[in-house]
Amino acid sequence: MLVEPLLDHAIKTPSDIALHDESGPRTFEQLAADAAGIAEHLSGFTTRPSVGVMLPAGAGFVASFYGTLLAGKSVVAVNFLLSEREITHILSDSGIDTLVTIPAMAARIKCEGIKTIDLSELLRTLAAKGANSAETVAVAKSRIPSRGADDMAVLMYTSGTSGLPKGVVLTFGNLQSDVDAAIKHARLETKHVFLGVIPLFHSFGMTAMMLAPIQLKATIIYMARFSAVAAMNAIRQHGVSLMFGVPSMLAAIAHLKNAGPEDFKTIYAMISGGEPLPSRGRETFQERFGVTLYEGYGLTETSPVVALNIPHAHRAGSVGKAVPGAEFKFVDDNDKPVPQGQSGEIWLRGPMIMKGYHNLPKETAAALTPDHFFKTGDLGMMDADGFVFITGRKKDLIIVAGEKAAPREIEEILMGHPAVAEAAVVGKKDPGRGEAVVAFIVQKEGQSVTGEALRDFCREHGLAQWKIPKEFHFEKELPHSPTGKVLKRVLAEQVNRNN
Repeated sequence: MLVEPLLDHAIKTPSDIALHDESGPRTFEQLAADAAGIAEHLSGFTTRPSVGVMLPAGAGFVASFYGTLLAGKSVVAVNFLLSEREITHILSDSGIDTLVTIPAMAARIKCEGIKTIDLSELLRTLAAKGANSAETVAVAKSRIPSRGADDMAVLMYTSGTSGLPKGVVLTFGNLQSDVDAAIKHARLETKHVFLGVIPLFHSFGMTAMMLAPIQLKATIIYMARFSAVAAMNAIRQHGVSLMFGVPSMLAAIAHLKNAGPEDFKTIYAMISGGEPLPSRGRETFQERFGVTLYEGYGLTETSPVVALNIPHAHRAGSVGKAVPGAEFKFVDDNDKPVPQGQSGEIWLRGPMIMKGYHNLPKETAAALTPDHFFKTGDLGMMDADGFVFITGRKKDLIIVAGEKAAPREIEEILMGHPAVAEAAVVGKKDPGRGEAVVAFIVQKEGQSVTGEALRDFCREHGLAQWKIPKEFHFEKELPHSPTGKVLKRVLAEQVNRNN
């Protein structure tokens, strides 16, 4: 489960190209041999059940991911874009003592008791041993650990209501079922060439840009850092047929001056996820290139794909139909089902739904119903033809270019400034990045502070860059309910009124 396809391809078609990254092409045999070598090293390096992987997208991440599973351990995918404070929390909360990374990223590790493995050095050492790749892969195939569908494969951290990331336990069964469902739903084939521009520490990138294409024996083109020009060149050079991206990436491609319809002749589907796709962005792509952008929907807790528009079944403005096995339910504030076509909170059930939150039994109980529906916090509806539409978010998270920001975390840091009496954070629609973080500030009497000073304060207190407010509004007072709660809805309407 999960690891077998890589080893099977390496044995049956060893010279087929598995992926390209900045270092060049990598065959299935080379990739599997690297994974097997990493597995052997990890087995003698740590006794903990999980290993952290903090790497950019590319052959190194893929080999480390499969190597960790081959060692009989689960993967803790670490988002290197987070602040040092958040990374420290993940390393501590996950209970790992080993992190596979590279020197440039290892310098950010401030957590005691963490041993780092320099992947570049390890791969050089493995290459120097001169072991026969075919033999290495065959041995690994004979020693695949026995893991059940309910065993944890990946611990992936996502923003929590408290602001600090919380671990989502994704099992082998969760991930395998979602890969199978996505492949069947989208009619994906071995002949497809995938362009990987989404980080693999995201569930969207991990499932769509690694697990699915490797199972298919398709080729993946990885970019460690997104560039619209580089993405366009990759599409032309490699005959890319599938690209998954967030709307801001697709918008950047749409604004390239030297791109035209002929550049997309090999495209089967370009799929947008991570945040709502603006209608104007979809229209611009269609007008310029004659290419339809297909929107999908999913969450880290759902492995993640649960709905997807595809070439043979799509509807503009929707996120598509449910993938096989995903069951949607729409409920009102009293958890009662709403009539078809009416908006309600989205509840999801299926084999791809997480096992729970790591070491957070109360949060798990609050998110999963007794009959295992996951309460997404998103609002949506389904039309008579089965297409799902997202109408809003019940949760308070702000999504900036696919990354989540928790207002409470930002507010708590802002309230720590000596000149701030009150702070409220909301999301503002942003055509380029989905949403932007906006802060409303009431200053203490007799004191003053500038927006730039508050931005510096946020940086000093470990906020990730996308969480730092883009705008500051200084008010004499904030609107409150009779119980004293800040009426963020009013503030959100205020900043979005002209958008």
